This record gives sequence, C-alpha cells and structure tokens, in this order.
Amino acid sequence: MNMDRAVFALAGTMVVVSVLLTALFSPWWLLLAAFVGLNLLQSGFTGFCPAAVVFRRLGIPAGCAFS
Repeated sequence: MNMDRAVFALAGTMVVVSVLLTALFSPWWLLLAAFVGLNLLQSGFTGFCPAAVVFRRLGIPAGCAFS
C-alpha cells in the first residue's frame, strides 16, 4: 500500500465512522465528515496533507499525489 491509498482509506474510514456516529448518537458528528472533506479539498489545492506527514514517518512509501 502506498501513501495515496493510505490517505484515501483513512479519509473514507473517517467519513463512514462519522455517518455511523451521526445515525447512532448525534448529528453533530457530521462535523467530522465536513472536516475530512475540507482537509481533502485543501490538500488538493496545496499538496499538504497532515495524514501524509504521519504516514511518511511510519515508513509508508510515497505515491503519486503525496511524495
């Protein structure tokens, strides 16, 4: 698994968890999904992703988007 796939897998997991928590507990959990979406949007424009920094330190090899 490269860093691109790891970032997308983490983002997708966080959105699914956010929707489940919204359905089970409170609509305020949709803020987590909004945060993930905004983070993906800004990383698309700037090329900086905090999750990619963490994955790089964990030794996951770079991909095309996050090098």
